[in-house]
Amino acid sequence: MTRPVVLSIAGSDSGGGAGIQADLRAFSRLGTFGTTAITAITAQNLAGVTDVHGVPVATVRAQIEAVLAGFDVRAAKTGMLWSAEIVSTVAGIRKQGRVRHWVVDPVMVATSGARLLKEDAIAAYKRELLPGATLATPNLDEAAVLLERGPIERADIEVAARELERRLGCAVLLKGGHLQGDPVDLLCAGGQLTRWSHPRLAAVNTHGTGCMLSAAIAAQLALGATLQDACGKGLAFVADALSQPWEIGADVKLAGIERAEARLALLS
Repeated sequence: MTRPVVLSIAGSDSGGGAGIQADLRAFSRLGTFGTTAITAITAQNLAGVTDVHGVPVATVRAQIEAVLAGFDVRAAKTGMLWSAEIVSTVAGIRKQGRVRHWVVDPVMVATSGARLLKEDAIAAYKRELLPGATLATPNLDEAAVLLERGPIERADIEVAARELERRLGCAVLLKGGHLQGDPVDLLCAGGQLTRWSHPRLAAVNTHGTGCMLSAAIAAQLALGATLQDACGKGLAFVADALSQPWEIGADVKLAGIERAEARLALLS
Protein backbone atom coordinates (compact mmCIF):
# COMPACT_ATOMS: atom_id res chain seq x y z
CA MET A 1 0.00 0.00 0.00
CA THR A 2 1.38 3.38 -1.04
CA ARG A 3 1.64 5.91 1.77
CA PRO A 4 1.73 9.66 1.03
CA VAL A 5 4.88 11.37 2.33
CA VAL A 6 4.60 14.26 4.79
CA LEU A 7 7.43 16.50 6.04
CA SER A 8 7.75 17.98 9.53
CA ILE A 9 10.11 20.95 9.89
CA ALA A 10 10.29 21.38 13.65
CA GLY A 11 12.24 21.01 16.87
CA SER A 12 13.09 17.86 18.77
CA ASP A 13 11.49 17.28 22.19
CA SER A 14 13.68 15.12 24.44
CA GLY A 15 10.58 14.31 26.50
CA GLY A 16 8.93 12.75 23.46
CA GLY A 17 5.54 14.42 23.86
CA ALA A 18 5.79 17.22 21.31
CA GLY A 19 7.85 18.38 18.33
CA ILE A 20 8.98 15.95 15.67
CA GLN A 21 8.42 13.01 18.00
CA ALA A 22 4.69 13.76 18.22
CA ASP A 23 4.52 14.57 14.52
CA LEU A 24 5.99 11.25 13.43
CA ARG A 25 3.61 9.32 15.67
CA ALA A 26 0.61 11.19 14.25
CA PHE A 27 1.80 10.78 10.65
CA SER A 28 2.19 7.04 11.08
CA ARG A 29 -1.12 6.57 12.87
CA LEU A 30 -2.95 8.37 10.07
CA GLY A 31 -1.49 6.25 7.31
CA THR A 32 1.22 8.56 5.98
CA PHE A 33 5.02 8.30 5.92
CA GLY A 34 6.77 10.95 8.00
CA THR A 35 10.04 12.69 7.18
CA THR A 36 11.74 15.44 9.19
CA ALA A 37 14.03 18.44 9.13
CA ILE A 38 15.12 19.29 12.68
CA THR A 39 15.42 23.00 13.43
CA ALA A 40 16.39 22.90 17.11
CA ILE A 41 17.30 20.46 19.84
CA THR A 42 15.55 21.07 23.14
CA ALA A 43 16.21 19.65 26.57
CA GLN A 44 12.78 19.33 28.11
CA ASN A 45 10.30 17.21 29.98
CA LEU A 46 6.74 17.83 31.12
CA ALA A 47 7.98 20.32 33.73
CA GLY A 48 9.55 22.63 31.16
CA VAL A 49 12.38 23.45 28.77
CA THR A 50 15.87 23.71 30.24
CA ASP A 51 17.98 24.25 27.12
CA VAL A 52 17.60 25.04 23.40
CA HIS A 53 20.21 24.64 20.70
CA GLY A 54 19.31 25.90 17.24
CA VAL A 55 20.47 23.84 14.29
CA PRO A 56 22.60 25.79 11.77
CA VAL A 57 20.53 27.21 8.92
CA ALA A 58 22.62 25.42 6.29
CA THR A 59 21.91 22.11 7.98
CA VAL A 60 18.18 22.81 8.13
CA ARG A 61 18.20 23.60 4.42
CA ALA A 62 20.23 20.48 3.64
CA GLN A 63 17.74 18.28 5.50
CA ILE A 64 14.77 19.75 3.61
CA GLU A 65 16.53 19.51 0.25
CA ALA A 66 17.49 15.88 0.90
CA VAL A 67 13.88 14.98 1.69
CA LEU A 68 12.46 16.84 -1.32
CA ALA A 69 15.03 15.25 -3.62
CA GLY A 70 14.30 11.74 -2.40
CA PHE A 71 10.53 11.77 -1.85
CA ASP A 72 7.32 13.01 -3.42
CA VAL A 73 6.24 15.15 -0.45
CA ARG A 74 2.49 15.80 -0.53
CA ALA A 75 2.31 18.15 2.47
CA ALA A 76 4.60 19.85 4.95
CA LYS A 77 4.07 21.28 8.41
CA THR A 78 6.26 23.64 10.37
CA GLY A 79 6.57 23.75 14.13
CA MET A 80 9.35 25.33 16.14
CA LEU A 81 11.52 27.30 13.68
CA TRP A 82 13.53 29.18 16.34
CA SER A 83 15.16 31.99 14.31
CA ALA A 84 14.36 34.54 11.61
CA GLU A 85 17.03 32.96 9.41
CA ILE A 86 15.35 29.54 9.58
CA VAL A 87 11.90 31.07 8.98
CA SER A 88 13.22 32.87 5.87
CA THR A 89 14.93 29.72 4.60
CA VAL A 90 11.76 27.64 4.97
CA ALA A 91 9.72 30.43 3.34
CA GLY A 92 12.05 30.49 0.37
CA ILE A 93 11.63 26.76 -0.16
CA ARG A 94 7.85 27.00 0.24
CA LYS A 95 7.67 29.64 -2.48
CA GLN A 96 9.37 27.28 -4.95
CA GLY A 97 6.11 25.32 -5.15
CA ARG A 98 7.58 21.84 -4.79
CA VAL A 99 5.12 20.97 -2.00
CA ARG A 100 1.45 21.75 -2.50
CA HIS A 101 0.25 22.08 1.08
CA TRP A 102 1.96 23.94 3.94
CA VAL A 103 0.52 23.95 7.46
CA VAL A 104 2.26 26.54 9.63
CA ASP A 105 2.05 26.14 13.41
CA PRO A 106 3.61 29.43 14.64
CA VAL A 107 5.21 27.96 17.77
CA MET A 108 6.41 30.82 19.98
CA VAL A 109 6.21 29.91 23.66
CA ALA A 110 6.06 26.54 25.43
CA THR A 111 3.21 25.84 27.85
CA SER A 112 5.80 26.19 30.64
CA GLY A 113 6.58 29.74 29.45
CA ALA A 114 9.93 29.02 27.78
CA ARG A 115 10.60 31.04 24.60
CA LEU A 116 10.75 28.83 21.51
CA LEU A 117 11.07 31.63 18.94
CA LYS A 118 13.47 34.55 18.81
CA GLU A 119 11.77 37.94 18.83
CA ASP A 120 12.95 39.00 15.35
CA ALA A 121 11.47 35.85 13.81
CA ILE A 122 7.89 37.03 14.32
CA ALA A 123 8.23 39.64 11.57
CA ALA A 124 9.68 37.00 9.24
CA TYR A 125 6.65 34.79 9.86
CA LYS A 126 4.24 37.59 8.92
CA ARG A 127 6.28 38.94 6.01
CA GLU A 128 7.59 35.74 4.38
CA LEU A 129 6.23 32.39 5.59
CA LEU A 130 2.52 32.84 6.29
CA PRO A 131 1.34 34.69 3.14
CA GLY A 132 0.42 31.99 0.65
CA ALA A 133 0.56 29.08 3.11
CA THR A 134 -2.34 26.61 3.11
CA LEU A 135 -3.15 27.12 6.79
CA ALA A 136 -1.87 28.72 9.98
CA THR A 137 -2.79 27.13 13.33
CA PRO A 138 -2.11 29.70 16.09
CA ASN A 139 -3.39 29.34 19.61
CA LEU A 140 -4.94 32.39 21.24
CA ASP A 141 -1.66 33.66 22.70
CA GLU A 142 0.15 33.32 19.37
CA ALA A 143 -2.76 34.98 17.58
CA ALA A 144 -2.55 37.97 19.95
CA VAL A 145 1.16 38.33 19.15
CA LEU A 146 0.57 38.09 15.39
CA LEU A 147 -2.19 40.72 15.65
CA GLU A 148 -0.15 42.89 18.05
CA ARG A 149 -3.06 43.15 20.47
CA GLY A 150 -4.08 42.14 23.97
CA PRO A 151 -5.61 38.83 25.08
CA ILE A 152 -8.31 37.30 22.89
CA GLU A 153 -11.46 36.37 24.78
CA ARG A 154 -14.33 34.08 23.76
CA ALA A 155 -16.37 37.03 22.48
CA ASP A 156 -13.45 38.13 20.26
CA ILE A 157 -12.58 34.92 18.44
CA GLU A 158 -14.62 35.44 15.26
CA VAL A 159 -13.29 38.95 14.74
CA ALA A 160 -9.76 37.75 15.52
CA ALA A 161 -9.98 34.84 13.07
CA ARG A 162 -11.17 37.09 10.25
CA GLU A 163 -8.49 39.67 11.00
CA LEU A 164 -5.78 36.99 11.05
CA GLU A 165 -6.79 35.68 7.62
CA ARG A 166 -6.84 39.21 6.22
CA ARG A 167 -3.47 40.22 7.66
CA LEU A 168 -1.58 36.96 7.22
CA GLY A 169 -2.75 36.10 3.72
CA CYS A 170 -3.68 32.49 4.47
CA ALA A 171 -6.50 30.45 5.97
CA VAL A 172 -6.41 30.31 9.77
CA LEU A 173 -7.50 27.70 12.29
CA LEU A 174 -7.67 29.66 15.54
CA LYS A 175 -7.29 27.18 18.39
CA GLY A 176 -9.38 27.91 21.46
CA GLY A 177 -7.84 25.54 23.96
CA HIS A 178 -6.81 28.42 26.23
CA LEU A 179 -10.40 29.62 26.65
CA GLN A 180 -12.17 29.10 29.94
CA GLY A 181 -14.70 26.28 29.70
CA ASP A 182 -15.02 23.99 26.71
CA PRO A 183 -12.62 24.87 23.89
CA VAL A 184 -13.84 26.28 20.57
CA ASP A 185 -11.75 26.08 17.39
CA LEU A 186 -12.55 28.38 14.49
CA LEU A 187 -11.48 28.02 10.83
CA CYS A 188 -11.55 31.13 8.67
CA ALA A 189 -10.94 30.29 5.01
CA GLY A 190 -12.00 32.58 2.17
CA GLY A 191 -13.89 34.67 4.68
CA GLN A 192 -16.07 31.71 5.68
CA LEU A 193 -16.14 30.55 9.30
CA THR A 194 -16.41 26.95 10.50
CA ARG A 195 -16.63 26.22 14.22
CA TRP A 196 -15.88 23.07 16.22
CA SER A 197 -16.22 22.47 19.93
CA HIS A 198 -15.19 19.58 22.17
CA PRO A 199 -15.71 18.99 25.89
CA ARG A 200 -12.64 19.81 27.96
CA LEU A 201 -11.03 16.69 29.39
CA ALA A 202 -9.73 17.02 32.93
CA ALA A 203 -6.57 15.39 34.27
CA VAL A 204 -4.91 14.95 30.85
CA ASN A 205 -1.67 16.83 30.11
CA THR A 206 -2.09 18.65 26.78
CA HIS A 207 1.66 18.91 26.08
CA GLY A 208 2.23 18.42 22.35
CA THR A 209 -1.39 18.58 21.22
CA GLY A 210 -0.76 21.64 19.04
CA CYS A 211 2.04 19.75 17.26
CA MET A 212 -0.18 16.70 16.93
CA LEU A 213 -3.03 18.75 15.45
CA SER A 214 -0.97 20.48 12.75
CA ALA A 215 0.64 17.13 11.89
CA ALA A 216 -2.77 15.45 11.63
CA ILE A 217 -4.09 18.23 9.37
CA ALA A 218 -1.02 17.98 7.12
CA ALA A 219 -1.48 14.21 6.93
CA GLN A 220 -5.14 14.62 5.98
CA LEU A 221 -4.23 17.10 3.24
CA ALA A 222 -1.63 14.66 1.92
CA LEU A 223 -4.33 11.99 1.82
CA GLY A 224 -6.51 14.24 -0.34
CA ALA A 225 -8.93 15.84 2.13
CA THR A 226 -10.25 19.34 1.59
CA LEU A 227 -9.01 21.98 4.01
CA GLN A 228 -12.27 22.04 5.99
CA ASP A 229 -12.39 18.25 6.21
CA ALA A 230 -8.68 18.07 7.12
CA CYS A 231 -9.23 20.47 10.03
CA GLY A 232 -12.33 18.66 11.24
CA LYS A 233 -10.69 15.24 11.04
CA GLY A 234 -7.51 16.53 12.67
CA LEU A 235 -9.45 18.01 15.58
CA ALA A 236 -11.43 14.78 15.99
CA PHE A 237 -8.18 12.78 15.97
CA VAL A 238 -6.66 14.90 18.74
CA ALA A 239 -9.87 14.80 20.81
CA ASP A 240 -9.90 11.00 20.51
CA ALA A 241 -6.24 10.80 21.53
CA LEU A 242 -6.94 12.93 24.61
CA SER A 243 -9.90 10.75 25.54
CA GLN A 244 -7.66 7.65 25.53
CA PRO A 245 -4.45 8.87 27.23
CA TRP A 246 -1.33 6.91 28.08
CA GLU A 247 -0.49 6.72 31.77
CA ILE A 248 3.26 7.33 31.90
CA GLY A 249 3.80 7.91 35.60
CA ALA A 250 2.14 8.81 38.86
CA ASP A 251 -0.76 11.15 38.01
CA VAL A 252 0.66 11.84 34.52
CA LYS A 253 -1.47 11.19 31.44
CA LEU A 254 -0.57 12.17 27.87
CA ALA A 255 -2.64 12.02 24.69
CA GLY A 256 -2.67 8.47 23.37
CA ILE A 257 -1.82 9.10 19.72
CA GLU A 258 -1.49 5.39 19.00
CA ARG A 259 -4.94 4.79 20.54
CA ALA A 260 -6.70 7.50 18.53
CA GLU A 261 -9.17 6.14 16.01
CA ALA A 262 -7.30 6.72 12.77
CA ARG A 263 -9.90 4.86 10.71
CA LEU A 264 -12.72 7.16 11.77
CA ALA A 265 -10.54 10.23 11.28
CA LEU A 266 -10.03 9.22 7.66
CA LEU A 267 -13.73 8.91 6.88
CA SER A 268 -15.59 11.75 5.22
